[in-house]
Amino acid sequence: MIEEVCDKSIIPKDLLMLADPSEEMIDSYLDRSICYVHKEKDRILGVIIMIDTRPLTREIINVSVQEDHHNRGIGKALILQAIERSKNDGIKTLEIGTGNPGAIQMLLYQKCGFRIIGVEPDHFRIHYKERIFENGIECRDMVRMRMEL
Repeated sequence: MIEEVCDKSIIPKDLLMLADPSEEMIDSYLDRSICYVHKEKDRILGVIIMIDTRPLTREIINVSVQEDHHNRGIGKALILQAIERSKNDGIKTLEIGTGNPGAIQMLLYQKCGFRIIGVEPDHFRIHYKERIFENGIECRDMVRMRMEL
């Protein structure tokens, strides 16, 4: 079951850190975000966090699913919920970004209708204190994706 969460303190920090390893970064956006969780038997299995970035533009900044529940459609369901909510709110552009090693994430986002619009070189080296590695590759560049609603 997917539901909106107003009290962000109920979201397990370790779940959020699967998609964003910086607690400092999470704290910088969590309070001003729109948040949905996927729950089963009162356990939060997935979360999606969005913020409004510019007029009529929203960005999905965190999509996380408990590792033991990957490949069950939870991430896709959360993204589709975010798209629907954004349309209902009158948002015209929905954006998302992922690290350069995130091929699986990019495939999912494209299946949901996002298109690659560019790359921010060294995004993760500039904005994160520690190096991030995914699939044995340093996560340096942010691959930016967009959907017009």
